[in-house]
Amino acid sequence: MTRRLFWLVLGAVLGVTGYRKATTIARSLRPAPRPSALAGFAADVREGMAAYMERQAQPPAPTLEDHRRRGLPAGRPGGPPSRPDPHRHDELKDGR
Repeated sequence: MTRRLFWLVLGAVLGVTGYRKATTIARSLRPAPRPSALAGFAADVREGMAAYMERQAQPPAPTLEDHRRRGLPAGRPGGPPSRPDPHRHDELKDGR
């Protein structure tokens, strides 16, 4: 049992150190980003944020409660009709 634990710990330590060394080697081989590329990226982000803020500054779109459907009678706002008609429906079907 002690041998297994020893080899497990040794494998974990060697794996972590090997991974860290491989990562540092890979980072050193990769070219660093150019300052002009970073400036271009920052300009794109600023442009996108400006478009987003412009879109958010507009008033919100009206809700469905603000619209009446075509062909339906105008009801009293704020309450149900005085006499409900069982033959009338609030929904249009097939444009009829």
